[in-house]
Amino acid sequence: MQSFEVTGGRKLQGEIVPQGAKNEALQIISAVLLTPEEMTIRNIPDILDVNLLIELLADMGVKVDRTDRHTCIFKADDIDMDYLHSETFRNKSGKLRGSVMIAGPLLSRFRRAFIPKPGGDKIGRRRLDTHIIGFEKLGVQFTYHAEDGFFHLEAPRLQGTNLVLDEPSVTGTANIILAAVMARGTTTIYNAACEPYIQQLCRMLNRMGARISGISSNLLTIEGVDALGGTTHSMLPDMIEVGSFIGLAAMTKSEITIRNAGIEHLGVIPEKFRQLGIQMEYRGDDIYIPSQERYEIQTFLDGSVLTIYDHPWPGFTPDLLSIVLVVATQARGSVLIHQKMFESRLFFVDKLLDMGARIILCDPHRAAVIGLEREQQLRGITMSSPDIRAGVALLIAALSAEGRSVIQNIEQIDRGYQYIDQRLQALGAQIVRKQE
Repeated sequence: MQSFEVTGGRKLQGEIVPQGAKNEALQIISAVLLTPEEMTIRNIPDILDVNLLIELLADMGVKVDRTDRHTCIFKADDIDMDYLHSETFRNKSGKLRGSVMIAGPLLSRFRRAFIPKPGGDKIGRRRLDTHIIGFEKLGVQFTYHAEDGFFHLEAPRLQGTNLVLDEPSVTGTANIILAAVMARGTTTIYNAACEPYIQQLCRMLNRMGARISGISSNLLTIEGVDALGGTTHSMLPDMIEVGSFIGLAAMTKSEITIRNAGIEHLGVIPEKFRQLGIQMEYRGDDIYIPSQERYEIQTFLDGSVLTIYDHPWPGFTPDLLSIVLVVATQARGSVLIHQKMFESRLFFVDKLLDMGARIILCDPHRAAVIGLEREQQLRGITMSSPDIRAGVALLIAALSAEGRSVIQNIEQIDRGYQYIDQRLQALGAQIVRKQE
């Protein structure tokens, strides 16, 4: 086990470049299974979750040429389907929730797949119903075998169909798209997720020979094709990292420039941080955040307390609510954070309370934050990272706090943020990685 030892209270300064998007990478890399031809993927984030997925693909027989840590050439021309039903595969893929993304391309190309119970964050229920129901409507037969712990999926024939998703699940939408691209006939997906990562996936698939229309909307039309070819693809900047760095700058009173931020793909993210009183300036595709001694949370037009909540795209992403909550602790004013999608993601606030924050946890989905207005700093404590996003939120809190903090279980942070300690050290942060 590793931990971060953080000495807080230091102003940071400099430039930082966001990594490639984690959530996009898991979908795009899974899609290489659709074709026996070469796929070149660039701007891959060098993080645990993505590296584990690449390792899984190699174990399955995919030829992987990692020309550098952020570029891979894949060739899936000799897949060992028997490996997918092995205990080794179950143990390894069960550690990664993103492993469910290989089911769609395997069904599309090989007409069968095995899915172990998924791993990943402990942030509440993250059901697979949207994936499975979509597969079944395409003609997939689905059974769960308790003796081996696998979901068995078989599809002698995939037939296009009309789907209305019960929720606009990003991974569910992506998985159904990947299964439908080589089904017979036409598939429509209504109430589809339309995040930039889904848009990226659809555009890449079209370059491979797929026929997908309605991209960027919540109604996708997919005309099945017989085969797909290879292509080259580059990941977007990770919008969650961009939001995390905006929050970091505000909390630590730092002057930071986020280079190549992918501003056109950020949606409402910058506006939500502006509602907390954080100043920023666009300089081309860079975001400049000046040093601010104080920032004030806006109210609604009628004077009522601001509420920030998560919502499917183009609404605010749930992955940044933890960051917003932490940033609000040092603001002037109050805000209600409403986490609708996951019932356990706010439970990390007990650590912030120990650090001196003023937060009322109303229920598993809502927390009221009363800003400290910089009247007192948070204080350093020893704490553990419960999931990727809460882990980085706690890291931001520690960097702003007075004294020394220790963050344990940082493997959770490493799952989503590449070289985060080294990149923050380059800005002047006092953070040391230690082996426990």
